[in-house]
Amino acid sequence: MSTLKNKLSAIVKEAFAAAGYDKELGAVTFSDRPDLCQFQCNGALTGAKIHRKSPMMIANDVLAILSSNEIFKSVNVAPPGFINMILSDEFIAQKAREMAESDRLALPLMEKETIVVDYGGPNVAKPLHVGHLRAAIIGETLKRLARFLGHNVIGDVHLGDWGLQMGLIISELERIRPELCYFDESFTGKYPEESPVTIDDLSKLYPEASARSKTDEEFKARAMRATFDLQRGRRGYVALWKKFLEVSVADLRRSYARLGVEFDMWLGESDADPYVAPLLKILEEKKLTYLSDSALIADVAEESDDEPMPPIIISKSDGSQLYATTDLATIIQRMADFDPSEIWYVVDSRQSMHFKQVFRLAKKAELVKEATELHHVGFGTMNGSDGKPYKTREGGVMSLSVLIETAKSAAKERIDSSETAKNLSESERDAIAEKVGIAAIKFGDLINHRLRDYIFDLNRFLSTEGKTGPYLQYTVVRITSLLAKAQEAGAMPGELIAPESDTERELLIKLFSVGDVLLRAFDDKAPNAVCEVMFDIAGLFNRFYFENKILANENEKQRASWLSVVELVRRMLLLLLDIFSTEVPDIM
Repeated sequence: MSTLKNKLSAIVKEAFAAAGYDKELGAVTFSDRPDLCQFQCNGALTGAKIHRKSPMMIANDVLAILSSNEIFKSVNVAPPGFINMILSDEFIAQKAREMAESDRLALPLMEKETIVVDYGGPNVAKPLHVGHLRAAIIGETLKRLARFLGHNVIGDVHLGDWGLQMGLIISELERIRPELCYFDESFTGKYPEESPVTIDDLSKLYPEASARSKTDEEFKARAMRATFDLQRGRRGYVALWKKFLEVSVADLRRSYARLGVEFDMWLGESDADPYVAPLLKILEEKKLTYLSDSALIADVAEESDDEPMPPIIISKSDGSQLYATTDLATIIQRMADFDPSEIWYVVDSRQSMHFKQVFRLAKKAELVKEATELHHVGFGTMNGSDGKPYKTREGGVMSLSVLIETAKSAAKERIDSSETAKNLSESERDAIAEKVGIAAIKFGDLINHRLRDYIFDLNRFLSTEGKTGPYLQYTVVRITSLLAKAQEAGAMPGELIAPESDTERELLIKLFSVGDVLLRAFDDKAPNAVCEVMFDIAGLFNRFYFENKILANENEKQRASWLSVVELVRRMLLLLLDIFSTEVPDIM
């Protein structure tokens, strides 16, 4: 399903070819001056060098052909050679009708590919904190966007469940509760069904164990040994590890669910462990590794590098695995399980060097096909008002659940004081607050390009004005209320007719642009582009709403058409909000 911009480009390209010029010069873009025109083509400027003619001469030759096309209300040339186009109102109405009649609003489908999106990356036995927010919501949005565009997408949380933190927790638990059967190597019975620890226990055990390992060398050595024994299958440790995993994953699922984040796969580093031996064999057979100070490393530098590229460490002198080891093994696993065309890693930008090394070695070792694309989808940090990573008032790292509760509580205060919610029950207001608080957090983040750092400002994010999640929700609530009132009055959406005003035209053209925005957001892995078009649509709708007395219009045909425009906006905003896994309350 082609976008309107692509269809117009095809028409203008044919006009360039008919005028004797390079066809590819006819690419059309949405106008950056909507006060002058709706679409523009700048190809004549580029064509001047190719065809050795002035841009104005080329543009006027093309204009002579385009002027007779009935889809245009007007086509003109502006110095130094811009071709400006305005669509006819009847053509706009026709495109609006096509959009309204389509189950997916005439939005494009791409050629289907299989894509694995690796996002989330939490460590087992540690509660989620604010540092996990961006990976979760950027990854979820990109996964849903790719899926909407027709791809087969697998979202994997990629748990950190196999490293030193496991040995630290095991050792700390053994220190304080040595009587547990998991630590008795002679125990041959059945281990208890009930976990010896809760999520609260785990959230205390890890920081205490981590702090102890920094001052107690003997404890650190025991933790490293426990990690080694776990990875080698010691029975009691494996049973205990499974309990850690069970308790942690249940808690993680609850936290992610509040954000509207859903993973297709709950795999972790441990699931890649069976692929480590095959990985080492491949690297050895291809002579890509060598020993350096008893560590196994591989060179990944290339002649074209303009900065130092250190070798990648595959395993340490004691044989312990590193992130690179499990990431490379996981690539083998994913190729075997899914044979993806692309793998996206939604991980903090500070890990860029790690992924450059891993991707290069994966290609050199032919762990992936030549055409397989590996992308590090990096992102910046969420900062406090001091410009530093967001903390609690006490200076600690804020848990994600506390952040969500803070946003929900602030939203609840506003809802409790609202006239529209005064007749609602406490539970109803609480449910609205949850939806509004989550939307505030999400759009406060996602309106920024993912590579940017941003300041977390909850008061601004909760506003129903400006580029905020609550503003989008409020707009949909307003539209739903308007359509309900229309139905009560016996007025129904009808045939879309030619637009009456510049605002209505601009609103419809903006709706037509969504397909191109989705494709661009997919290519750039940039959800903020979709945020921007949503806010544009909401802003134009609200202007359209205030300029026209829709329900009071006595022209039944015009009123029915306007109601269809309103319904079209509602459908589009709800569709896009679903890509952002954001719910809209019934009342705000």
